[in-house]
Amino acid sequence: MTVTTFDPVSSVSLTASAQKYFASKLVKQPGKLIRLSTKESGCTGFSYVLDIVDTALGDDTVLEFGNVILAVDSHSVAMLKGTEIDLVREGVNEVVKFKNPNVVAECGCGESFSVS
Repeated sequence: MTVTTFDPVSSVSLTASAQKYFASKLVKQPGKLIRLSTKESGCTGFSYVLDIVDTALGDDTVLEFGNVILAVDSHSVAMLKGTEIDLVREGVNEVVKFKNPNVVAECGCGESFSVS
């Protein structure tokens, strides 16, 4: 697996809180990594998909954030360019949020998005 040098303009990034959150999930599953992709879904087009996987696929972009390895699906990388993944508190819950500069519309519930 080749790890790509992080570039905040063209890559996906993790905030410190997101990195800590994903690290806490991966510590219980040594050798695994987080894979980010998108799928056609919802009323506006696409939704984000986060999975814990054994390995990146051959054409994934692989980024390393300390002890968290993030693989970005090659079919999704263009629409995710510049996206920041954060973990935020909403009331008593913590929620993974995506700050994607490519999004032009989101559905009312925030579950799906479209890009230009």
